Amino acid sequence: MTSGFHFDLLRTDGSARRGRITTSRGTVETPAFMPVGTAASVKAMMPAQVRATGAEIILGNTYHLMLRPGADRIARLGGLHRFMGWEGPILTDSGGYQVMSLGPLRKISEDGVTFSSHIDGSMHALSPERAVDIQLVLGSDIQMVLDECTPYPATFDEAQSSMLLSMRWAKRARAAFIERRDAARHAQFGIQQGGVHLDLRRRSLAALQEIGFEGYAAGGLAVGEGQDEMFRVLDGISPDLPAAAPHYLMGVGKPADIIGAVLRGIDMFDCVLPTRSGRHGQAFTKDGPINLKNAVFAEDDAPLDSASACPASSQFSKAYLHHLVRAGEMLAAVLLTWHNIAFYQELMAGLRLAIERGEAASFGREFLLQYRRERA
Repeated sequence: MTSGFHFDLLRTDGSARRGRITTSRGTVETPAFMPVGTAASVKAMMPAQVRATGAEIILGNTYHLMLRPGADRIARLGGLHRFMGWEGPILTDSGGYQVMSLGPLRKISEDGVTFSSHIDGSMHALSPERAVDIQLVLGSDIQMVLDECTPYPATFDEAQSSMLLSMRWAKRARAAFIERRDAARHAQFGIQQGGVHLDLRRRSLAALQEIGFEGYAAGGLAVGEGQDEMFRVLDGISPDLPAAAPHYLMGVGKPADIIGAVLRGIDMFDCVLPTRSGRHGQAFTKDGPINLKNAVFAEDDAPLDSASACPASSQFSKAYLHHLVRAGEMLAAVLLTWHNIAFYQELMAGLRLAIERGEAASFGREFLLQYRRERA
């Protein structure tokens, strides 16, 4: 473990875990949801607003930041934290998922990946070592290894070949990280792959633990396999996840996904859903998601959540939010994103308290029973 990073497991309730991550830039209470700040910005939000929702850590992306404005430029301007005005911990994804999504614009080899920028078509190369260097230059507190995000569906042979490549890359990334890191500031997580094949998942996790990381992530899920398959994989790998390290499920997800994953031993989550939904007029509520574009809200004087501490949730009527959305006002995206991130943080706080009380399963059942009711 690095001297600047530590994980304490404070309580368990079945497989659900209540923990605390300590970094040189502050603590993170787990289970935790990380708002996504892909390009050094949580879209439509000021950093102080994000923090006020209860978020303690955010996510940035190596792929996007290396292309624009460039990691070296960010370093010259004081590093990612200063650049974006966020004083708390930052986790940076290595960009493996974004590279996968480029399809024919990228080429994968043993050395790494070469790809054409989606911005201007310029060619770039990203190796496991280069991904480490970029993230160290950015100054992120937790960095992810470069992996090949196995697409879905994939045959056993395809998933195995992809997983083995990711494990070879993980070994190289760890060697580069240990050689170059500032141990007081940085931690590195390995990423498990293997598609929906439990044998491959277990082999991948064993390989990562042999290498040794500060945390362990499950990658290549929530890519089309469906919730039942995702939960089956989590059920299969949960017993083998190291108790003394954080468990991170990448790119998840909907409230029901998060609750189910927490009950299966996951500690950390990220997803663009609350911010993307907010920009498109959708709000998450305790009774389920609602679309503020719908005319049924035109004269609804009630707020999204009168009991919420978030001003966007409690101080504006659904009728006003409906008006902003239909008028195309920028304030609609600001308020709905603010509300959605607060909703997710309140969900995580509820899960943490339920685990402390030994009530995680009942909390999940009651939350989802109300959340799944039919809405307009």
